Amino acid sequence: MPTPSAADLPKAYEPQAVEAKWYRFWEEGGYFKPRPNPERKPFVISMPPPNVTGALHLGHGITSTVEDILIRYHRMLGDETLWVPGEDHAGIATQTVVERLIAKEGTDRHKLGREAFLERVWQWVHQYKGRIQDQHRRLGASCDWSRERFTLDEGLSHAVREVFVSLYEEGLIYRGERIINWCPRCMSALSDLEVNHVDTPGKLTYVRYPLKPVEGESETRTRYISVATTRPETILGDTAIAVNPKDARYKDIVGRLAIVPVVGREIPIVADEAVDLAFGTGAVKVTPAHDPTDFEIGLRHKLPAVQVIGFDAIMTKEAGPYAGQDRYEARKNLVAELERQGLVVKIEDYNVPLGHCQRCDTVVEPLISKQWFVKMKPLATPAIGAVKHGLIRIVPERFNKTYMDWLENIHDWCISRQLWWGHRIPVWYCETCGEMSVSREDVTACLHCHSTAVRQDEDVLDTWFSSWLWPFSTLGWPGDSADLRRYYPTAVMETGYDIIFFWVARMVMAGIHFMGTVPFSTIYLHGLVRDAKGEKMSKSKNNVIDPLEVMDKFGTDALRFTLATSSTPGNDMKLIEERIVGNRNFANKIWNASRFVLMSTAEVGGGVPDISAVKPRTLADRWILQRLNRLAQSVTRLINDFQLGEAGRQINDFFWSDYCDWYVESAKVQMQGDEAMRQSTTAILRAVLDQSLRLLHPFMPFVTEEVWQHLYRLTESDQSKWPASALIIAPWPTAQEQFVDDEAEQQFSLLQEAITRIRDARNQMNVESARRIPVIMAAGEYVVMLKEQSPLIQFLARTEEPQLHTILESKIEQAMGLLAGSVEIYLPLAGMVDIAKELERIDKEIAQAQQECARLQGKLSNENFVAKAKPEVVAKEREKLVAQEERVTKLETRRAQLAG
Repeated sequence: MPTPSAADLPKAYEPQAVEAKWYRFWEEGGYFKPRPNPERKPFVISMPPPNVTGALHLGHGITSTVEDILIRYHRMLGDETLWVPGEDHAGIATQTVVERLIAKEGTDRHKLGREAFLERVWQWVHQYKGRIQDQHRRLGASCDWSRERFTLDEGLSHAVREVFVSLYEEGLIYRGERIINWCPRCMSALSDLEVNHVDTPGKLTYVRYPLKPVEGESETRTRYISVATTRPETILGDTAIAVNPKDARYKDIVGRLAIVPVVGREIPIVADEAVDLAFGTGAVKVTPAHDPTDFEIGLRHKLPAVQVIGFDAIMTKEAGPYAGQDRYEARKNLVAELERQGLVVKIEDYNVPLGHCQRCDTVVEPLISKQWFVKMKPLATPAIGAVKHGLIRIVPERFNKTYMDWLENIHDWCISRQLWWGHRIPVWYCETCGEMSVSREDVTACLHCHSTAVRQDEDVLDTWFSSWLWPFSTLGWPGDSADLRRYYPTAVMETGYDIIFFWVARMVMAGIHFMGTVPFSTIYLHGLVRDAKGEKMSKSKNNVIDPLEVMDKFGTDALRFTLATSSTPGNDMKLIEERIVGNRNFANKIWNASRFVLMSTAEVGGGVPDISAVKPRTLADRWILQRLNRLAQSVTRLINDFQLGEAGRQINDFFWSDYCDWYVESAKVQMQGDEAMRQSTTAILRAVLDQSLRLLHPFMPFVTEEVWQHLYRLTESDQSKWPASALIIAPWPTAQEQFVDDEAEQQFSLLQEAITRIRDARNQMNVESARRIPVIMAAGEYVVMLKEQSPLIQFLARTEEPQLHTILESKIEQAMGLLAGSVEIYLPLAGMVDIAKELERIDKEIAQAQQECARLQGKLSNENFVAKAKPEVVAKEREKLVAQEERVTKLETRRAQLAG
């Protein structure tokens, strides 16, 4: 790497010229690996593994940015810091992507066969794993790539087997027939969390069921019971009608039989407390094969389950005349038949919360199926206690309720999926004795009768069954590895709030159950990234932003800083391009200010002193060190409290305003002083720049590392060793008690206010920028301080030497009066403008404005115009009149000032 100098810094910052260089330097130099520090507790993050379904999106961008900020911060604190990267095999999602790919080739997985299809999936995975890792590198993710993991790695697969078998042996995994969510497109079971419920306009159909006559009842006059349903096609699978036992309307018919329309099946009327008295007619049809609540009612009343909708969403032979029809076609035809028979009471518009497959958006069907389940209540109870008793902190805290509500009302988890891609269920069925063998190792002979006629379960496990083990399986569990002993539990689980159920809560359950302790102490939940209008990004809306395109255009630091500072924990953020542009400008500001400091101090010498060793000589010195001191305290507190956005904003304000706009400008005056002043000013310029770069580094790693290396190059006696170190491991700034100086902050703030007031007055009076103007001040107790700061006032406000008084004995004529705190400031107008010419110009403007007022008043007093013109036109003319009248008032006030 060539040796740089201050003059080597190009005039403009070019991100593409430095980003790849420094990432390669960090990675090859081993800076991402944990550095042993037995005196401090390790800080560990497990990266939420992206799905290997394609390129990273902005959701991954904010995840990577937030986690990298935390990792770089703790690395600079001296913590033994580890960030474990990895990717998820993403069962349904990845299989769906590859199936679409081979469909374009005119084939499908069944034609290929399981083995050949899985080979195609692995080809896809190898391609996109590498792409995802390269994209994380582009984002600056300082994770330990030597520990990268994939959820189908051999070690993680071993962990999955161990967990499945252990839970089975504990009686927490079972196989049974239950109502599950079935996707007819993916042809697989889904967990409750993989179903998106969307309120959809539908119909509520009220249908009459004839009651079977009883002894003594007229057979010529049929009695009916009415029910309301949003799914009329499932009438064909009804095996009962249920009413609430407290409902007086139906007490006399409980126990009787009703007749299912069209198919003529006799079904009982049962009483069950699950029935809502307020819904529909208070009587509900019971279809155990197609509704989870009905399934439970069926179990309680020993009702048969008749499946009339197949796994392909086509009506089965049990649907009688509608067999072979699509479910929605059958609905339409059945309702028409019911209407023909006079059995439809009424049809109402009704919003139906339809469940959609999260992956393909197909409407799911609740169907009875034999699947594998995990009993969740025993696992959920300790996870509830972990948050309730403070072992885990959730940021923001309002998600505690979300977490608790789900765990306290948890259902058993359906973990089997009818897919080929994923962890194959470690269960073998014996064709000789009919027993199951559940094993940690592959089974070649039945564990019961030793027959070799065994076949493995065709299904795979839910994707989340491997990723809920992520915090410890990636560290070597179930083995007893050094990493597991040192780095578990991890510190922070940072992810989007939208997977708090899918993943976060399940990791807590698994960590406590298998490791005996929580997997992390903090859960940090970020919001979703939305477009500038606040809409969710989607390809269909054509509003998806590719992070790579943004980084190519504006630089990685600009994107990272925008993502970090545009949101607060748990809240969605709008990604607005203007903000990215503003943060690219901030990167340029860092570059330009640093370049100026390096070049203007290069000949003075003195290197970059430790911040604790600098000696302030001026009010500006004391002020900037006080401001830096406060900033270091505040930013440290904010990052520890996960308020990363506010931390970034405060650093931005300090660097741009305090350091660049005020101290660097003040330093230009101080550098004109004697050698001692030049040396001390140079030391503070460089030391504060050094500290600023350290504070900024976690947010904007590339531009800060590049500048920092140039800054420290000036201190190297042996230039061939450059770079001798790296900002990535430079110690984090800490507060220095000797720089606490509230007096300096109060005095310099007054000076800033005075200078700002004078600058604003110059702009108001259109004074040429090069012209120095006279200034008179009645400074009271601040007269001595302001005399000392006179050179700064002259330089920064472009004034003549200020005339300073404790108090003024007489009024200053023809002067603009200003106030900065308790300091009176007078700017003689004759010193700013040619009064005679300015009065002449103002008089002309007043005349023009008065003439326009008269015209508008005449127009608005014309009743014909007011009556016939559009209201918005009349309103516009009135607004113009008000504006002109205000202009006359301001001009007359200014004239009075000039005239004295």
